[in-house]
Amino acid sequence: MDEKKTLNLKREVGLVGAVALIAGTMIGSGIFMSPQTVLSTIGSTGASLVVWASCGVLAMMASACYAELGTVIKESGGEYIYILRTSGPVVAFLLIFSSVLFVRPAGVAGIALSFAQYVVVPFYSDCPPPVLVVKCVAAAAILILATVNCLNVRFAMAVQVFFLVAKVLGLAVIIIGGVVMLIRGHTESFEDSFENTNVGINPIGIAFYQGLWSYDGWNNLNYVTEELKRPEVNLPRAVVIAITLVTGLYLLVNVSYLTVMTPRELMSSSAVAVTWGNKVLGSWGWVMSVAAALSAFGSLNGTFFSGGRVCFVAAREGHMPDILAMAHVHRLTPSPALIFTTLISLVVLAIGDFQSIVNFFSFTAWIFYGITLSGLIYLKIKKPELPRPYKVPILLPILVLIAAVFLVLAPIIDDPQIEYLYVTLFILSGAIIYVPFIHYKLCPGLLTKLTVFMQLFLEVAPAEKNL
Repeated sequence: MDEKKTLNLKREVGLVGAVALIAGTMIGSGIFMSPQTVLSTIGSTGASLVVWASCGVLAMMASACYAELGTVIKESGGEYIYILRTSGPVVAFLLIFSSVLFVRPAGVAGIALSFAQYVVVPFYSDCPPPVLVVKCVAAAAILILATVNCLNVRFAMAVQVFFLVAKVLGLAVIIIGGVVMLIRGHTESFEDSFENTNVGINPIGIAFYQGLWSYDGWNNLNYVTEELKRPEVNLPRAVVIAITLVTGLYLLVNVSYLTVMTPRELMSSSAVAVTWGNKVLGSWGWVMSVAAALSAFGSLNGTFFSGGRVCFVAAREGHMPDILAMAHVHRLTPSPALIFTTLISLVVLAIGDFQSIVNFFSFTAWIFYGITLSGLIYLKIKKPELPRPYKVPILLPILVLIAAVFLVLAPIIDDPQIEYLYVTLFILSGAIIYVPFIHYKLCPGLLTKLTVFMQLFLEVAPAEKNL
């Protein structure tokens, strides 16, 4: 009888789905857009390849730390739940406030826009596509994926696996084309490959920033720990497989770009994969546009899948309205949280030029990664008795924490703009909301009536933890 009353999100994500969720979210539009910025910032081909490899190593180290956290704190929610359990509710609320209201929706809107850009470009060969058309296609993509994720977890995972296969095939075409050109002797870009390297805190920091943007998503599996089959085994295993795969692909793709194009051509390209396609595939160059669009669409699906879960877990902990902690009674998906994420993403998309805002907000991610890793170090020192199916040496989180501090400070040192202060004030302004509405629970009556109405309308009920 009790079992019928309890509503849980099912454990439906296996190892293949887990690898697809990490790798499929990581391989988005970044590898098709970032190589030219990394190269122009760091100054040489050899150093740019070192940056790409180092970003992969850093992502692997950070995700190994997160794998330990995920097996000690077996709850969904990623950084939010780890900070809540180690640093307390106020810091966790500041994370969820900035993440749910802006960082994540801006990320969703950004990926949707890059998808839309690649979809409509072939139809506007003579001129830039109209902004309204691009935004409408981006909005359609967001709505389609919101529907898919609300309907069925297994179907959302199938979409993720399909698009991962499609994008890996797209990258394989680039890699094979590069190998053929290398065999033919096109090695000019690799002669004196470290000449003109910009050695300094600022260029190295900014180059890492651009590279790491392409690796973003390495922590995605920690958002859905409660839906992962055998997390103590599959979480570390999926992390190693996915990040090794992505790092290898990224390095080989960059070598291919540099084999086909000179560094100058690469740096002047606005969409490097399309330029590569036009040079190598000729009239079939449009295939690269399709590959980039599929890649962005798969990444958008993964971002959606995990983003809804963060909102869901925060609501379950009392940091968001109760309705967002509910799941559909038949489909067992956190549909209210997904609908909420969709609506905010569409608002951010409509507002317009948020790319610069995303850049200013991306450094906040590493602030919270740093706080999360501090929590792991605290647990290792203060609570060594906690059961740990998977362990990393304490040196690992310390090294990643140092890297996080460097990545937060590097852009500020490079270009100390007033916007960084605004971003910091925005994050801290979450405390103004926390005190009256979360700590003292003002206006509970109004929220209760709205929750009951939405619960009946959406056919949802409170979901229990799936531990």
